[in-house]
Amino acid sequence: MVKILEILHRLFRTRAEPQNSINGDNLRFFWGATSSGKSVNERSSLQMTAVYSCVRILSEAVAGLPLHVYRYNDNGGKEKAIDHPLYRLLHDEPNTEMTAFAFRETLMSHLLLWGNAYAQIIRNGRGEVIGLYPLMPNKMKVDRDSKGNIYYTYSRTQDDTKLSKPGEVVLSPHEVLHIPGLGFDGIIGYSPIAMAKNAVGMAIACEEYGAKFFANGAAPGGVLEHPGIVKDPERVRQSWNSVYQGSGNSHKVAVLEEGMKYTPIGISPEQAQFLETRKFQINEIARIFRVPPHMVGDLEKSSFSNIEQQSMEFVKYTLDPWVVRWEQTINRMLFSSEEKKIYFVKFNVDGLLRGDYQSRMNGYATARQNGWMSSNDIRELENLDKIPAELGGDLYLINGSMTKLADAGIFARKEENDNEEVLEMAEQENSKQSNKRGSRGAHLIP
Repeated sequence: MVKILEILHRLFRTRAEPQNSINGDNLRFFWGATSSGKSVNERSSLQMTAVYSCVRILSEAVAGLPLHVYRYNDNGGKEKAIDHPLYRLLHDEPNTEMTAFAFRETLMSHLLLWGNAYAQIIRNGRGEVIGLYPLMPNKMKVDRDSKGNIYYTYSRTQDDTKLSKPGEVVLSPHEVLHIPGLGFDGIIGYSPIAMAKNAVGMAIACEEYGAKFFANGAAPGGVLEHPGIVKDPERVRQSWNSVYQGSGNSHKVAVLEEGMKYTPIGISPEQAQFLETRKFQINEIARIFRVPPHMVGDLEKSSFSNIEQQSMEFVKYTLDPWVVRWEQTINRMLFSSEEKKIYFVKFNVDGLLRGDYQSRMNGYATARQNGWMSSNDIRELENLDKIPAELGGDLYLINGSMTKLADAGIFARKEENDNEEVLEMAEQENSKQSNKRGSRGAHLIP
């Protein structure tokens, strides 16, 4: 009876609890059906080239960014905390099986397809993080216990492990690095593929139509007309298909016997706007992931004058939100309360924001002349060896012709004129005082 009530409570719960109905449940796709009639899920959507390209671009971009652990120093700035245990895990090797690039690429692909990324946090006896292992989002469930605390339930099958029995493993938030995407409760992200399944399904349908179109000889179907009665129509059909069906047999000259006539039926791809539909669906999928069309091969609206600006907008409006999700989640989950006051992680996106060579050199020249970058600062950004300090590599120089506003131009001349007027007035006053003293002295002489 208690079990039945618990099941009914889960089915008809009324309070706002985080639900996993879109993450890790086949019902989130309504069995994967779409308006186009094509079944869509996270795995089948990757067969669509536009989805694969968007996921790959974003995953590789985040995975390729340098990720460092920093500490605040006494000067109010920051410096790399290479000696912190997390530095090696996040920058080089999060576990014994993966590189940092592969780890972040895997979690980012999960985040883009399922809307959530999970990794198990392995800690030692002192509570320090010693390993991070990715977990499949479709096997993870998130719920609250009777006290309102969040817990994670991970389902393991026989294929997942050969050393222990399959079953469910309950993990606490302290043991899971969970990066959620866009969601309605702030805890669980919703799958972009599930939200846009009709757009992806239509793109798959268009691709399948094009494949079948060329498989049938790159021409619409037709009817073979015979003036009399055909005794074996199946044999005639097979004979026709064996010679003229297929893209390899297209444009062959047909030879008809016994007064037969071929009448094509259907409409051409141009009339059906097939190519335009396919192009629109590619842009639609790029819009889902907020990837510029030129990055998935659509260069129609790109040129040499604007493609660099589009690339910078990709970093600012597409990558930055994902990067912030990663940084804030890592800072919240992997550092202790005391460490959060000193340490933090930061992705370095400066390399993606760099302009062309001439623009960079002009910027460096301005920074060098105004004294806020040294030669070694510039060479470090360009991945060049540093100049020894004794040769002036760490000197901060400033243009010697710069002076204060009060000492320059008309302001300086005005100040000189004001000083001259003051001196002249002082001399006149002294002269008046001397004359007065002289007059008084003259009356005293007998």
